[in-house]
Amino acid sequence: MDKLKNGGFYKLKFFITPEELKGLLQIFEQRQVQFRHTNAARTEHDYSQVYEAYQTFYQYYVAGEQRNDVRPFFIYSISVASDQESSGFFVRNEGVSFPYHAQWAEDELPYIMLSFPKGVQVNLEDEKGKYYIYEDIRDHMPLTYAFFDEIRDSIQRITKPLRFSAQDTDAMKVQKPSVRISHDAMHDLSQSWIFSKYGLVIQGK
Repeated sequence: MDKLKNGGFYKLKFFITPEELKGLLQIFEQRQVQFRHTNAARTEHDYSQVYEAYQTFYQYYVAGEQRNDVRPFFIYSISVASDQESSGFFVRNEGVSFPYHAQWAEDELPYIMLSFPKGVQVNLEDEKGKYYIYEDIRDHMPLTYAFFDEIRDSIQRITKPLRFSAQDTDAMKVQKPSVRISHDAMHDLSQSWIFSKYGLVIQGK
C-alpha cells in the first residue's frame, strides 16, 4: 500500500521548566492563539491556566517523592488564526519508556509533544465522483508553518537531546529518545523520585 503523500505530523518532543514554558506562551500570546481542552465542551483556557496546568504536570514528575494521586495531564488543541489562515497545533503529554531489570519500567519519563499536520485535505471531484487528497501544509498554511518553525527554534535554543542510562540486565545502557530537555529541567528530573526509584542517570550534563 502506498504511503499517504503529505501524511503524518511535524512533531516537537520536549521537557522544559514551567518558567521556560512561560517564555513560549508569550510567543503564543503575541499571535493571540487560543488553547482549548479536547473535551466535548472544548473549554478554553487563558495563558495563566495553561501555565498552571503545566506546572501541576511538571511538579508531579520532578517531586522528590512519588504521589499516590491521579497523574496530571497536559492536553490542548491550539487554534492559530490570522486574516489569511486558520489552522492549529495539538499538544499533549507523553512518556519515554525505558528498561528496568529485563523488562519495561512501570513508569515513564515525561515529555510534551507539539504536533502539526503535514497535509491539508483538499476536496476534489472528477467523472468518478467526489474524492480528496492531502496537499503539503506548507503550500496552504505558510504562515502557520512558519510559526511552528519559530516555536521549534525557540525550544531548540534552550534544550539539548535527552540522554540517560537505565538499569539493564548486563550494564547501564544509554537511552537516546527523540526528546529534547532544557538544562534546568534536566537538573530537576535528575533529583526526582522517578530517577531515584529506577536508578537512572543523566548523561552529558
